[in-house]
Amino acid sequence: MNAAEIKQLGEKVYSRSKLLTDNVMHYCPGCTHGVVHKLIAEEIEATGIQEDVIGISPVGCAVLAYNYLDIDWQEAAHGRAPALATAVSRLRPDKTVFCYQGDGDLASIGTAEIIHACNRGENILVVFINNAIYGMTGGQMAPTTLPNMKTATSPFGRDVSMVGSPLVITELIAQLPGTCFVARHSAHTPAAIAKLRKALHHGFENTRAKKGTSFIEVVSTCNSGWKMSPVQANAWMVENLFPIYKPGTLKDE
Repeated sequence: MNAAEIKQLGEKVYSRSKLLTDNVMHYCPGCTHGVVHKLIAEEIEATGIQEDVIGISPVGCAVLAYNYLDIDWQEAAHGRAPALATAVSRLRPDKTVFCYQGDGDLASIGTAEIIHACNRGENILVVFINNAIYGMTGGQMAPTTLPNMKTATSPFGRDVSMVGSPLVITELIAQLPGTCFVARHSAHTPAAIAKLRKALHHGFENTRAKKGTSFIEVVSTCNSGWKMSPVQANAWMVENLFPIYKPGTLKDE
């Protein structure tokens, strides 16, 4: 059956999530954030928890996430989303709480907060967007920047002898006793999106079942910061980021 025949029958094959607002997203063309926002909105809508979910938005490119998803939000100080999520989850145990953070937020200034929240097993879902760079503030080197990768603050490439190796934080998180589900995915192909969708569903399920902390890293691109087209950035991500930030499930209990 072709598209014209489906349209003639009046069968709806897809519709935009009602949780996505009409605000135009500020993200650069090709950015992964919009795809992940859409998946989260679809998951919340499909499970009917719009009135029972609270998101914690970060400081970073996704600082305005509350403009795009029609749910309750709290805005955290830089890196403090897990601490704020801890408070919200404990004060409102009837709610489903999730954090949405980038690598500059979570894996740098917020390292203490995420490690201890996960170690305590706070009943939250953490969605971690890792594009190996500070995207919002001009493309500076992040803790996740690859060796020899050029950025605004490492114009000759990341010097491991001076600043150390990339922080592969998801593997650290998987070792903590408070985490029940730790996974790493991407959103650059339909197949990858399908896997990420399944992981998000599992993470939200765990939170509603009060099983502890679920942590999902999304290996992403920053074509503006990387100075590439979206297509080039996706290919570069697969070739360079995936060998270090390997997709897959690290823990599921």
